[in-house]
Amino acid sequence: MTETAPHLLELQRVSKYFGNVIALHQITTSVRAGEVTCVLGDNGAGKSTLIKILSGVHKHDDGHFLIEGRDVSFGSPRAAKAAGIATVYQDLAMAPLMSIWRNFFLGSEPTTGWGPLRRLDVDGAKRTAIEEMSKMGIDVRDPEQPVGTLSGGERQSVAIARAVYFGAKVLILDEPTAALGVKQSGVVLKYIVAARDRGLGVIFITHNPNHAYPVGDRFVILKRGQSLGNFPKGEISRDELIQMMSGGAELEALAHELESVVRPEDIIARR
Repeated sequence: MTETAPHLLELQRVSKYFGNVIALHQITTSVRAGEVTCVLGDNGAGKSTLIKILSGVHKHDDGHFLIEGRDVSFGSPRAAKAAGIATVYQDLAMAPLMSIWRNFFLGSEPTTGWGPLRRLDVDGAKRTAIEEMSKMGIDVRDPEQPVGTLSGGERQSVAIARAVYFGAKVLILDEPTAALGVKQSGVVLKYIVAARDRGLGVIFITHNPNHAYPVGDRFVILKRGQSLGNFPKGEISRDELIQMMSGGAELEALAHELESVVRPEDIIARR
């Protein structure tokens, strides 16, 4: 990652409204090739709305959304995908009972032959799935293995490798470690780094600063639809990130407020 790497995606003072509700207010950030931008926030912070704007589900109402310097406003997820933006949601959009290779090509299966003799290229699909996942450092022992038998981290790795293979320039990961244990979260973080090292711009949506800081190059902190900051890694420490995420100032104020409350047992004790 270098500061001279091109901007794949930029948001400039982007806002989104639902009637009188301000879902996002003047969000600014950028994603470069070979860089991980972490978007952090608790529930209700605006992360889901941001994902939907980037992936073409919603159109933004104000500001500028730029793809490689071109102002865009996607009308559908298909349009976002055609522009090179791939989104991996928490549910992964996988069929648990189907094999790894079938899930890898789900909806885009390769074929061989011509005309009425055209058929599914099973051998080619299996070979490609194994090769492409190997490039991400994923060792597939049996491409016929049902995806549902894989661990959570392994299923995430299949989804990431699939997005990379089908030409994603920007990879959006929606809370990929939210339901995983420590070990499986580490597996997913390793694949995020692998995607970054292959030149993708990665947007890592999470509420966990301990997962974000080791892999992030830039950090955007959202709270109630507004940005608390847009920090390169060199400008914020992990402790500062945790402090901002946890609302340190608010917690201190709450602690002082609670300390000033007189408890009934204290009154009894004083008597």
